[in-house]
Amino acid sequence: MKRLLIIFLLLTGTLQYLSAQEDWSWWNNAHGWESGDPGWRNWLIISPAYLGPNALPVPELKKGFIEGHTEFELTVSTHFLSGDPTQDISGRAYLPFAQNKIAIEMYGVLLEHYAYTEEIRDERFSRDKDGKGYAIGDFYFSTHIQLFKDRAFPNTLFRMILKTASGSNFEGARYADTPAYSFDFSFSKDYGQTETLLLRPHVMLGFFSWQTNDELNLQNDALLYGAGADFQKNDWCFTPSWSGYLGYKNNGDRPMQLNFQLRKEYNKKAISIKYQHGLHDWLYKTVRFSFIWKLNGIE
Repeated sequence: MKRLLIIFLLLTGTLQYLSAQEDWSWWNNAHGWESGDPGWRNWLIISPAYLGPNALPVPELKKGFIEGHTEFELTVSTHFLSGDPTQDISGRAYLPFAQNKIAIEMYGVLLEHYAYTEEIRDERFSRDKDGKGYAIGDFYFSTHIQLFKDRAFPNTLFRMILKTASGSNFEGARYADTPAYSFDFSFSKDYGQTETLLLRPHVMLGFFSWQTNDELNLQNDALLYGAGADFQKNDWCFTPSWSGYLGYKNNGDRPMQLNFQLRKEYNKKAISIKYQHGLHDWLYKTVRFSFIWKLNGIE
């Protein structure tokens, strides 16, 4: 028994040693790294153009008001990009309370599968040699406060989002491994009735900031923006929108996208299909299918 234990400990120690001595010559040769150069973490570019599709996404465009029911959402997404096809499963919980004057929202990617090419790997300075694997996403927590609703002034919602650094596989350039925060105001106005056709234009303006690995400028700040409109009739709602943010470093930190969402309401549930088309610095074409469970709000 003692011999078996000794053998097990020797094997474990050997495997740990071999893992620690992993050969990174392929990465060094690909990027011309030499002894004395900054470490590999400093080579990664912490911006949406050089990370996975879920690393620094454009925040969802809100519509100026708090929804009056609790929602639990499960989403399956497919991201199309030449050289980096990605699939993921994400979850979201949305809980309004205080007579729909305040809401909290929690969401994140539960599991992501990726398989990118050597060209993408080297462009992003990734240390994931074969470019294939799984990752877990960042967790987000947001607070929503209703400032105005159903008045002469447009519906007005304030939102603040905190992003954790819980995402895995930083060495594979899938997630940023940095905290971030944003806040924004969204505004909307209703025209017409849902029985015939309700038109709800909405806009968003805010600020987005995240930590980088740039020792001289550790933080990147961005102007957050968006505009769209709901076309709603009975239980159907179609929402085209345009959104993005403008980072000040201009190193792939200015993503812009078009969004098209179709949602069908049922009694205690809803389904949603969404297409996102990247225009700049986030060039994925993404299809999302969501199933939503609805409950009454918390008083």
